[in-house]
Amino acid sequence: MDRQNLQPTNSQQLILREVQERSLISTHQKDLYFKKGEDPLSSVDTENYFYFVISGKIKIYQIDLATAKTLTLYMLSHGDMFDVVSLLDGRPNDYVSEVLEETHLIQLPLADVQQLILDDSKFRQYFYSYLAQQLKSMEDLAVSLSFYDVYQRVIQLFARFSEVKEGKAVLRVIDNVSHEEIAAMVGSVRKVVNRTLQKLKQDGIIEVSRKKIHIQDFKRLLEKLPL
Repeated sequence: MDRQNLQPTNSQQLILREVQERSLISTHQKDLYFKKGEDPLSSVDTENYFYFVISGKIKIYQIDLATAKTLTLYMLSHGDMFDVVSLLDGRPNDYVSEVLEETHLIQLPLADVQQLILDDSKFRQYFYSYLAQQLKSMEDLAVSLSFYDVYQRVIQLFARFSEVKEGKAVLRVIDNVSHEEIAAMVGSVRKVVNRTLQKLKQDGIIEVSRKKIHIQDFKRLLEKLPL
């Protein structure tokens, strides 16, 4: 499993700063701001525009209308881009989005970003690195849903979103999401996830306080990862 550091790298920070300061493309760039609960990214939007997440948090998910069950595909935060697939194939995707925290996006026309990939080697390297991460994320999700139980899926999720600083693991992006949101990310339901989190607490791997999840024993968390 790819235990990538989800904090943007120095090169990603540079790209985001250049985009935000309008030094990459200045003519058609727009700053957009959304409040919690809004749905900012429809298929019509992503068929025509590309987005950089400057701050906040957005989930991208699919919903089964017959059962109302949801599956979260991406949790976007600072350093993320959307929609890479529409950018590459020019077709809209039937996703649903929801803002979980007040969010700042930068919007660019797809054609401008496609040209940017061709013209700017620094951005091209950043883009393809990000694309590889997204493909690996989807691969991990498919394997997890096919072969592992909910306990193992949650372990994988926490490992993926953990960042190690000064020898201590910190859970990023999903540290304060609801148990229902975690269930949607691992293809389960809240009741089962609640039992899983209780087991992780009993095992000394996590601690939950003030509605936030903290990693207590990162080494043991990694030991629990499926082989």
